Amino acid sequence: MAMQLTLTGVRDLYAQLGGLVIFRNLLDKALLARFRTVLQTIVQYKESPVPLAEALGAFEFSLLQKGDDWSAVLLDLVLEDDNLWIRKAAAGGAGEVAQACLVRELSLLQQAGALTMPSLLSTLPNADHLTALLPAPWKVSTLDYAAAYRQRCAQISRTGYGLFAHYRAFTLENGALVPVRCPDNQRLDQMPGYERERRKVLENTQALLAGKPAANVLLYGDAGTGKSSTVKAIANEYAGQGLRLIEVKKNQLYQLPALMDELAQNPLKFILFIDDLSFAANDDNFAALKAILEGSVGGRSQNVAVYATSNRRHLVKERMSDRTGDDLHEADTRQELMSLSARFGLTVTFQRPDKALFDRIVQELARQYGVEMPADRLLVQAGAFALRAGGRSPRVAKQFVELVAAGVEG
Repeated sequence: MAMQLTLTGVRDLYAQLGGLVIFRNLLDKALLARFRTVLQTIVQYKESPVPLAEALGAFEFSLLQKGDDWSAVLLDLVLEDDNLWIRKAAAGGAGEVAQACLVRELSLLQQAGALTMPSLLSTLPNADHLTALLPAPWKVSTLDYAAAYRQRCAQISRTGYGLFAHYRAFTLENGALVPVRCPDNQRLDQMPGYERERRKVLENTQALLAGKPAANVLLYGDAGTGKSSTVKAIANEYAGQGLRLIEVKKNQLYQLPALMDELAQNPLKFILFIDDLSFAANDDNFAALKAILEGSVGGRSQNVAVYATSNRRHLVKERMSDRTGDDLHEADTRQELMSLSARFGLTVTFQRPDKALFDRIVQELARQYGVEMPADRLLVQAGAFALRAGGRSPRVAKQFVELVAAGVEG
C-alpha cells in the first residue's frame, strides 16, 4: 500500500479507521487520534504547509514517547487493547460477526502501521519541498498483526489484556480498578527465614494458578514478621504466570461482590489482598467479608482468592463489656464473632523470631546488602538495635542492616 498510495487511498483509510468496531477503544488513544488527524490534514491540504507540519509534529511527539517504530508501537496498542472480542473470546466465544470484524480490522491496522511519511507526502504536490519543512520521518517495519494477535490470544491466561497487560498490582477506588504504577518490588529470595510458612502460601497460590481449588488465606502473627511482604513477593513471583494483585481496604469490602463478578470471566488469576484486617464488634464490614468468604448464591470464582493479614488471631475486637448485656444468646453471638478467622481455608501463623532465627536473618540480609563486618560484632549490634526497637522481627533486622549499609550507626 505504501508504494501505491493515492489521495483517495488516504481518504478511504481515514474513513475506515473511523469505523473500527473491535478496536474502537484505540480511537481514544492520543497516538491513533493524531495519526488520523495527519490523514485528515493531507486530504484537506491546500497550499499552506503549516497545518500539516503541526499535525505531523503532534503525531511524532506521541509516537516517540513509546518508540520510533510506528508499526511496532501500533501493534503493541492492538495487542494490549481491552476490547469486546477478547472479552467474549475469554468467556467462550465471540461469534462470527465479531470474528469477521477482527480479521478485517487487523488487516486495516497493519496497513496503517506500514505507512511512512514519504509515502503520505507522495500524495501531495511539491513533496520534496514539504519534506524539508517537516519533522524527521518515523520508522516502520514488516509485521504480521494477525499472527501476533493469535499468539497473544494463545498466551492470554499469562499476559492478560488492557490494564492487566501493563500492570501487576491494583487498588480499588470507587468500585474501579486503578493500577499501581510503582508497586513494591519485594522478592521471595530477598526474604530469609519463615520458609515453612511461606511454602504453604506458595502451594496455595500455585493451586490457584493451576485452576485447582484454592483456599482463602489468613496470614496471622506478630508485627514486622513479613506477612504483607510475603503476599506482595508471591504476587511479583507469579506475575509472569498470570497472577495479579488487587489491594482492598477494609471499608471497601462491600464492593467486592461486584468486583468478583467482573473478574470471573477474566483469564488471569487474582489475589484480593486485605492488609491489617480487624473489626469492631458492630462493624458492618464484618458481614460483608463473612459473605465473601462463605460464598454467595453465585459461589466464589475459581480465579480469585482472598489473602488477608492480621496481627490478631480473632479478627473481631472484643471487650469484657461485650460479654454482658441483654443478649439472650450471648454465647452464640460471641462464637460467631470469633469464628470469622475459621472461615479462611488456610491460616498461616508468623511468630516473632527467636534469637537463632533473628541472627540468621540478619546475616543473610547483610550478605545481600554487601555489609562487611565481623559476624560476632554484627550480631551484637543487631541484638542491641532490636532491644531499642522493641523486639526482634524481620522488619527490625532489615532496618538495622539498611542503616549499617548506609554507614549510619544503628
